[in-house]
Formats: sequence, structure tokens, C-alpha cells
Amino acid sequence: MKYLPGSALLLALLAAGCHSDTTASSSAAPAAAVAQKPAAKAQQTILFFGDSITAGLGVDPEEAYPALIENKVDSLHLPYAVVNAGLSGETTAGGRSRINWVLSRQPVSVFVLELGGNDGLRGLPLSDTRRNLQAIIDTVRQQAPHAKIVLAGMQIPPNMGPAYAADFKKLYAETATKNHLILIPFLLEGVGGIARLNQRDGIHPTPEGHRLVARTVWRTVQPLL
Repeated sequence: MKYLPGSALLLALLAAGCHSDTTASSSAAPAAAVAQKPAAKAQQTILFFGDSITAGLGVDPEEAYPALIENKVDSLHLPYAVVNAGLSGETTAGGRSRINWVLSRQPVSVFVLELGGNDGLRGLPLSDTRRNLQAIIDTVRQQAPHAKIVLAGMQIPPNMGPAYAADFKKLYAETATKNHLILIPFLLEGVGGIARLNQRDGIHPTPEGHRLVARTVWRTVQPLL
């Protein structure tokens, strides 16, 4: 799986580009042979675009839920590559600023959007969170019009007040309805608030927690493949 958080995304893509150029220049084939070779099928990609939960903060990369989804895809021999574009600390504003760049680097068939948790934990205005999510969705539809978009809903503790927490939860369902998206009502279903399934910070899942998150995500993503 491509695991592409932060600057690692740039390095990996630059390296891939350099490798492709070298290969192309050093392996010229006769025109007849090229004509007889079947055209390669366009690669399909599942792109996970999120924050530290998607990035797998505190666990090994292969234990994060996107890698577990990749294992399921591979076990069923489905023709999809999985890209983890999670970035620890990411807000919806940060995601909005990098979405164009991320989408320009690979085709996307299924786009899983997991952002907003850091907005809520910081008490940022929900109008900004809503606007940023909408901008990300609009950009995906412009650059990858055939992509299926999955919105992963989040919830936060009532530290910022019960009204803020309730409105935060509602904005995901409202955004999904407005844009006709596929909604995962709560990404951390069965994990959030359960001490043994979370690391010491009480926010990021343990490997066992990620397995349950992967199960929740797979229920939604599998029918799309």
C-alpha cells in the first residue's frame, strides 16, 4: 500500500516519477511489439484522505485501518490499489489546502473523507468545518467526477458544550445528504470511548481498535468495489 502522510507523499511521488522516466528511456521496444501488447487496464484506487486516525498514529502502518482494508481487497483479488493520505494533526482547512495536489498525483475511484475531528477538539467554528468539507467534496467531483465519495462521520466529547457536540455530529449527516454521499455515521463505532480499544490519549485506536474501525469501513466500502 502507498502510505503517504505529509512530506513522505511528495518524496514517494517524486521517486516514482523519476523511476518511471528512467524505465521509459531505457526500454524502447519495437513498434510492432508495442502494438501487439494488450493495453494495460487503468488502475483503480481507493484513497483514504484524513487525519491521524487514518494515518495510524501510534500504531505500525500495517495495523492502521486503511492497511487492513487493503488486506481485505487483496484477499478477494479485487483490482484496487489503496493509498493512505492521512496526515496527523490535519484539520478540514489543511485538507482543503492539499486536496488538489493529492488528487493530481493518482486517479481515484473511491474517495474516503475522514476529517473534522481536530476541528471539533479545538472548538473551531462549525461553519468553517462545513465549508471546508464542502470545498473538498467539490474538488473531488471536479477532478475525479466518477469517483464514489464516502464521508466518515465523527463525534466529539462534550468538552465544548453539549450543543456544539450535537451540532458537530449533525453536520456529517447533513453534508452527506446535501451532496448525496455515502455516509459512515460514526467512524469509531464500537471503539470511541472504550479505554481498552484506545491508546493512552483516549483518542487514537489501538491495533485492536483499528481492526474494528476497518470492519466498520469495510461494510460501507465493499459494495462499492
